[in-house]
Amino acid sequence: MTVRVAILGSSGFVGAELLRLCAAHPELRPMRLFGDSQAGQGLTQVHPQLALAYPDAVVERFEPAALKGIDLLFAALPHGHSQKLARTIIDSGVAFVDLGADFRLRDPEAYAQWYHEPHQEPDLLDRFVYGIPELHRDAIRKARLVAAAGCYATTAILALKPIVEAGLVDPASIIVDGASGVTGAGRALKESTHFNSVAESYAAYGLISHRHTAEMEAALGARVLFTPHLVPMNRGILATCYATAARDMAVDAPLEALRAAYAEEPFVQVTDQPPATKWTLGSNAVQMTARYDPRTGRVLAIAALDNLVKGAAGQMIQCANLMLGFEETAGLATVGVCP
Repeated sequence: MTVRVAILGSSGFVGAELLRLCAAHPELRPMRLFGDSQAGQGLTQVHPQLALAYPDAVVERFEPAALKGIDLLFAALPHGHSQKLARTIIDSGVAFVDLGADFRLRDPEAYAQWYHEPHQEPDLLDRFVYGIPELHRDAIRKARLVAAAGCYATTAILALKPIVEAGLVDPASIIVDGASGVTGAGRALKESTHFNSVAESYAAYGLISHRHTAEMEAALGARVLFTPHLVPMNRGILATCYATAARDMAVDAPLEALRAAYAEEPFVQVTDQPPATKWTLGSNAVQMTARYDPRTGRVLAIAALDNLVKGAAGQMIQCANLMLGFEETAGLATVGVCP
């Protein structure tokens, strides 16, 4: 079964990663590549690394008529853009996986709080399934519309969800420190992501108000203080999460909660060792560990993933595999590139 794919935002980092992964997928065939900023250019100019896989592909400007004959649409657009196009896409009947934040939250008031503007299509929010396959597999299988989770949110939620559900921590006490590579900021030029700004530096940003906080709180049913950090590397996210323990327990009790929750998951590795972003580079894997510290009465959970794969394009394809009835692992690597 060949699935004809269109990609909105194909000229960006996530668009390139979608194309890289689709090139190794047995069924997904990119047919229409949309990207306003570089419309009219050959893909080999925009993403030279993809030249052998897509020698004749051209980036084009999106028109609704271009969805004719398309089976699946991936959207990797800045926040707010999917809201403008969603109704047109839905009316076309294609399966739709959106990476933007536009349909991740159920409450339209949350968008006003965290994104500082009213949602343009609030009546569509309930039609999208939140896309973390490890937590919402059955709902994704039945869905035609999926809002893939954010990269920081995926890392923290997967590290914390089994621990919260096991009642091991006070859900009002969670702190998440996340560190991301520069590709998480997108391909557009920004002073804060110039080489001279990022190299040999480590900086916090988005204090108290980072948008992914809302996703974490909604998925965990908890109160979260989240602080993101920018680190001088291309790819990867490491989330270090802390919470007050609900009771005294064995040091490895949180680790065992993770092992029990993810024992059958193809992309989750629970390890005794503290994970490193390099272990997940280029793969759809998540590496994680956890401990209870009896001295401070706190639980520590740490997770690492590739922000462009499991944090973005890989998760989108994992969701699409479920939606279309393919093997969930199709086209997705479980091993990283190291060194």
